[in-house]
Amino acid sequence: MSEESKFNFSEDEQQKVEKDKAVEEKKEAIKKDAKGLFSSISTFLSELLDFRDDTDRDATIAAIKADIPFKGATAWILVCSIMVASVGLNANSTAVVIGAMLISPLMGPILGVGMSIAINDIDTLKKSLINLATMIVLSLLTAFLFFKFFPLSEDTSELLGRTQPDIRDVLIAFFGGLALIIARTKKGTIASVIFGVAIATALMPPLCTAGYGVAVWVSNTGERAREGFAFFGGAMNLFTINTIFIALATFIVLKILRFPMLKYANSKKRKRISRIALLVAIVVMAWPIYTFVKVLKESRIDIDYTKFLKEEIEGNDSLWLQRERIDNEKGRITLFFNGEISEATESDLRNELNRYEYIRDYDLVINGNKNVSAERLMDLYNNALITIEQRDSLLLVKQSELDTLTLFIREKGNLMDNNAFVLLAKDAKIKFNDLSYFGYAKMLESSDFVKVDTVTVANVRWKSNLTDSLIRIKESELLKWLKSELKTEKVKISRN
Repeated sequence: MSEESKFNFSEDEQQKVEKDKAVEEKKEAIKKDAKGLFSSISTFLSELLDFRDDTDRDATIAAIKADIPFKGATAWILVCSIMVASVGLNANSTAVVIGAMLISPLMGPILGVGMSIAINDIDTLKKSLINLATMIVLSLLTAFLFFKFFPLSEDTSELLGRTQPDIRDVLIAFFGGLALIIARTKKGTIASVIFGVAIATALMPPLCTAGYGVAVWVSNTGERAREGFAFFGGAMNLFTINTIFIALATFIVLKILRFPMLKYANSKKRKRISRIALLVAIVVMAWPIYTFVKVLKESRIDIDYTKFLKEEIEGNDSLWLQRERIDNEKGRITLFFNGEISEATESDLRNELNRYEYIRDYDLVINGNKNVSAERLMDLYNNALITIEQRDSLLLVKQSELDTLTLFIREKGNLMDNNAFVLLAKDAKIKFNDLSYFGYAKMLESSDFVKVDTVTVANVRWKSNLTDSLIRIKESELLKWLKSELKTEKVKISRN
């Protein structure tokens, strides 16, 4: 084989090496650019979200401690805010309730609890807990007295909205507490944030609702008393959730900001207080965790249950749901249908229930009404319409007959009255020849303006040549005669 026919790969291999080298260089450049971009984003986010440099630790601690004491003006402000909130709940006025939240001084001791645990300040913790307990008792007493003397005719939506906390209340309390303590730690406190958190976390309305529950519980018996106790328990649960999660948010933020721990000269005392603070922190955090998990589970159950009803029952035209009930304690769903439910339909509903994660283990109880099917109800409805139409037609006929009969009786009655009057007038003229005019009619009269009597009044005129004494004699005889003819004693004579 000649040299010309041989392939020369040296140049191709050289080009390939150069291309690979160029690709690697581009990859490295891209990596550097990516690292630079990531570094720039990290720097931007750090500068955007980092609030440690803008924190005034000493001023924050002093401000929180200053809001903890509860006496004098603070006590009266609390009483007034409770009264305002109670009136708002009574009147079902959201605006009034919001106003009560803004003037409430409850937030101070709650922040004190979170701060004292974060910095191991046992004295401040005791003071915060005592003041918080005093505020709660005074609030409940004020609300109880208000609703005791101003009871509600029915439970308002503002009250009912504070008795069943869910996962949203937990999130509102926690993130509201975060916003509050972050605003507190900032140099130059943001007042609008504090006001907003006071409205969002809603500490006052649950206490007022709890006071209302106590008033209902004490003032009633039986089922209504149990409803009052349920109001009290649900409202206090919501208040506890708000309180603990605000305190928890305070604890977390102060730990992140590395607020200085309180130092004690006695090392044993320092360790003891540190252990107590740690124990309190664990206890305080255990309840929120339990509440969060419990409320989250209940919320998911409600979501699945609502979805099951909407997709499997409301979307099925052959099913007519009358009412439904879910019992989370017993793990049971009870459905009541109009009409007969076949075994195939029951089996299908039970199988579909397995698609919903949080209610798949619930017992499904299905009750159908065999005597009230959809077809039967439609037949009854159509028959009722026919019956109503027939009744309306019959009523029209009877009304026409009644109108005709009434007209006949009226004409006949008028005719009879005319004939009777003519005969009576002729007899009166024959018996009393001196009469020149005679008429009579029935008149209603009352002497005590309560009881009504009917009296016949005869209107007469005598000849002008008769004297008054003779006229009186003749009128006396005419009166006796009329009483005899008309068969009544209630007859009067009026001279015309």
